Amino acid sequence: MTLLTTTVNSLWQVLLVGLLFGAGLPAIFALGLRSLGGTDTGEGVSQPTVAGRIGAWACFAVVLIAIITGILLLMQGFLASSFGIHIF
Repeated sequence: MTLLTTTVNSLWQVLLVGLLFGAGLPAIFALGLRSLGGTDTGEGVSQPTVAGRIGAWACFAVVLIAIITGILLLMQGFLASSFGIHIF
């Protein structure tokens, strides 16, 4: 029974991380692009609002931080052994 509970516990963690990085980050990036779309001014020119720009940059910042964190997690052993830098 312990093996089953351990497997199910690991499975939901892998599923959550897969959804977050597999579909979540591209969705956040798309939301940021949509926020930059703005509203129609009637002249055919679409200008983003101030709130749209702030929301877009917040979405882009979340995606960028997730990418940098992932790279640093992958390089954790190399940075520790080569340069003595212990990040996490």
